[in-house]
Amino acid sequence: MQRHPLSVFGRRLRAAREAAGIPQDRLGVMIGIDEGCSSARISRYETGIHQPAFEIAEKIAAVLHVPTAYFYCSSDALSDVLLTACDLTDDELKRLKKSAERISRSRK
Repeated sequence: MQRHPLSVFGRRLRAAREAAGIPQDRLGVMIGIDEGCSSARISRYETGIHQPAFEIAEKIAAVLHVPTAYFYCSSDALSDVLLTACDLTDDELKRLKKSAERISRSRK
């Protein structure tokens, strides 16, 4: 029986892992978890049974090529922006920031 993610972290972890095409056991090994328990550990993170230490979340993010903040962001829209922004150059990020600031100012 497959459990559904109970936490924002778990839901985002599963989505990023599946998008990368990496099985739970392989992801666990890639971040340094013993092969014998790597699948179970990642499964527990995905279902929300356990929350990884921030350092582990950073390793997972690096392997999955997503910003660590993606796992913790409460807004789905903002998490999508983070995924898009992680591939931008520094100059593009500066332009994105200026655009966001203009939008924010126009709402006031």
